[in-house]
Amino acid sequence: MHRRALLAGLAGLVSLAAAPAFASGRAAAPAAFLAVGDWGQNGAPVQSAVAQAMTGAARELASGFVISAGDNFYPGGVKSVTDRHWKESFEAVYTDASLQTPWYAALGNHDYRGDPQAQVDYTRLSRRWRMPSRYYEVPGAQLGVPNLDLFVIDTAPMVDVGNLDERVQQLVRGHWWAEKAEPQLTWLRGALAASQAPWKIVVGHHPIYSGAHGDSPMLLARVAPLLEAFGVQAYINGHDHDLQHIRRGRVDYICTGAGSESNKVVAIDGTRYCLGRSGFAAFRLADAAMELQFRDLTGQTLYTATLPRSAGRV
Repeated sequence: MHRRALLAGLAGLVSLAAAPAFASGRAAAPAAFLAVGDWGQNGAPVQSAVAQAMTGAARELASGFVISAGDNFYPGGVKSVTDRHWKESFEAVYTDASLQTPWYAALGNHDYRGDPQAQVDYTRLSRRWRMPSRYYEVPGAQLGVPNLDLFVIDTAPMVDVGNLDERVQQLVRGHWWAEKAEPQLTWLRGALAASQAPWKIVVGHHPIYSGAHGDSPMLLARVAPLLEAFGVQAYINGHDHDLQHIRRGRVDYICTGAGSESNKVVAIDGTRYCLGRSGFAAFRLADAAMELQFRDLTGQTLYTATLPRSAGRV
């Protein structure tokens, strides 16, 4: 596919010549949304700076929703729906009107150190927090983006089942969550197979491919083949406290785990971009292409890429 990059004001947006919705004012405006993970630090300075940068992006792009890629509350999740974290790490941090949109959230390993069910239950109390169950689908009609189906999975039961450190972290807090992976994998296969949406995005906390924590063998064996088989264009994750864009096969793997802290990351096979800097991801979705941006805690656009919808990408 041939493409040409055009600088579009301060955002540095890339338009794709082959995608009319990006290039022509006559086409429908692309749907925009943000994605951030690993953020809940009681409004600490870096978290608050990222939140402010997200505000600028949400206003500029008219973001319709936010994806939260897990580890929503540090260091040990939330204890209940009345935990102070809800106010100090969420409600009092992401306050701008532009971020009062649905937040579709995944669970992370730190969330399992608290009560993960409390994050599900908070959905009933909040105008914007969305976690109807530990794994779930959001169809395009509900998203307000008819050409996209979103699938949020719970990766901790798949990745941490043999992780002694995570078990100890749970036990010292008085519990041990023993979730099973097989029912979820069966659900994911069925949900992806049934989806007729031209765009499919899967969200999970743990990376499948990683230049920081390393690849996740269970996800490589059980989830990655489903992404390829059912035409999923992107997998969005956190866990690594950095920004990464990796392309393997026909899938783009996008890490946005730098909502507060940032750590070192290195390039691996398939890496298109990686940086250990606090920030988030912004997306604009049209019919033929999806634009990815990484922005840092100052609001600076660090990286822009165009992800085509069609298979056979290299």
